[in-house]
Amino acid sequence: MTHIYRLALETAAGDGEVLGNIHDSVEKTSGLFSEAAGYLKKGIPLLIIAIVILVVGIIVSKLIAKIVGKAVSKSNVNGAAKSFLVSLIKIILYIAVIIMALSVLNVPMSSIITILGAAGLAISLALQSCLSNLSGGFIILFTKPFTTGDIIEIDDSVGTVKDIGIFYTKIATFDGKTVLVPNGKVTDAKIVNYTETPLRRVDLSFDISYGSDFGKAQSAVMAVINEEKQILSDPAPIVRMSSHNNSSVSVDVLVWVKNEDFLTVKYDMTENVKTVFEQNGIEIPFDQLDIHVKDKE
Repeated sequence: MTHIYRLALETAAGDGEVLGNIHDSVEKTSGLFSEAAGYLKKGIPLLIIAIVILVVGIIVSKLIAKIVGKAVSKSNVNGAAKSFLVSLIKIILYIAVIIMALSVLNVPMSSIITILGAAGLAISLALQSCLSNLSGGFIILFTKPFTTGDIIEIDDSVGTVKDIGIFYTKIATFDGKTVLVPNGKVTDAKIVNYTETPLRRVDLSFDISYGSDFGKAQSAVMAVINEEKQILSDPAPIVRMSSHNNSSVSVDVLVWVKNEDFLTVKYDMTENVKTVFEQNGIEIPFDQLDIHVKDKE
């Protein structure tokens, strides 16, 4: 009987301990829920404010960029520089708005700066060529070695500049190709701008045989020049003997034209000089080999 009573007491004590553990667990869970509810009560208004700042900030940033774009349009800045500046201003304003929204959420400013610094370092290491092209775009837009619509030569590409972007310069070549040249390469390359000056010299060279009359050839070329209306009289055209070759004499012809007439005059002069040489009996030599056989006595 005593044994049964003792067992009943032990069972009641065990049940009490289990109930106590359950009670402690319920209290802990209830405390967690209460704490989470407290954070939500404090955090939801801040989150709403941050979202409002983000939305309003983006709208205001677009408005400011639009105003700056209109102001730049009234200045001497070209279209490519305008789009570049507007894009850059938008990016800076967007970053500022994001930082303001994070500050409202009580994210420490030191943490934001650290994250931005680490991200900037990682991006700069991963995108070195892109950053080189970006800095090249800044240099092109502000030093203006050329602008949209200019005819330029970069390395082996000759054509009209169609667009100066953030990373690439687009060139439409005369044979119908579109060439995208990285801005970093543009700033390091030799650039020839044919539009910078209104006039351009056409340099031609013609060969005549040693048996032909140079004076007659010179007069024939001058007659062709006088007939060509697009050739300018000032600076004066030059027709002079330039070299004595193995089987010919070279005659240099230098004439000045407007930029837009360059190719037309070059082709016309090449065709017309050949015609006038044929009409005046002036021989245009070609490579040939003369073999002289000596008879044995």
